[in-house]
Amino acid sequence: MSGKINAQLFSAHEHALEHENLCPECGSPLAMRNGKRGPFLGCTNYPACEYIKSQANNDGHIVKHLGQPCPDCGEELVLRQGRYGMFIGCSGYPQCHHIESPEKKAESTQVSCPECQKGNLIERKSRYGKVFYACDQYPGCRFAVNAKPVEGQCQTCGFDLLVEKKLASGIKLQCADRRCHAYQE
Repeated sequence: MSGKINAQLFSAHEHALEHENLCPECGSPLAMRNGKRGPFLGCTNYPACEYIKSQANNDGHIVKHLGQPCPDCGEELVLRQGRYGMFIGCSGYPQCHHIESPEKKAESTQVSCPECQKGNLIERKSRYGKVFYACDQYPGCRFAVNAKPVEGQCQTCGFDLLVEKKLASGIKLQCADRRCHAYQE
């Protein structure tokens, strides 16, 4: 390998990094900067000129065409990257404002809540991604369990809900009451 440096590679790299050369407001050169919200082009005449242009790709750009019709207008649904994450939106935006979450809807377990007796327990996810089961009447009812609920009554205390507990010996049913936690036979 030779010890020569190919200057042509470096000049090509510099041109690849060039974006807009001049500030549209004052005509000064623009420079690439990094801020807490990501990279941006900023005017070198700052603070006299406060022009900036974000380089982050959180502008709602299309990631994937889904090939499904919009339920509101019939246009195609697309997966987009927005400032708060991924979402499904209508390709007919701004005429149609239909949006959906790409995550699946919370499914009911058809197990009634033992605390309020009105709601059903549904599968939820914590902010850390851990699955738990909570009453769908929240915030009126704050009952929640970490294991999968099963209809049944505790043989020890009579509580109206059991949970599946995975042990080395297999799956066992356990009382969902925090004071009891007795294993069922």
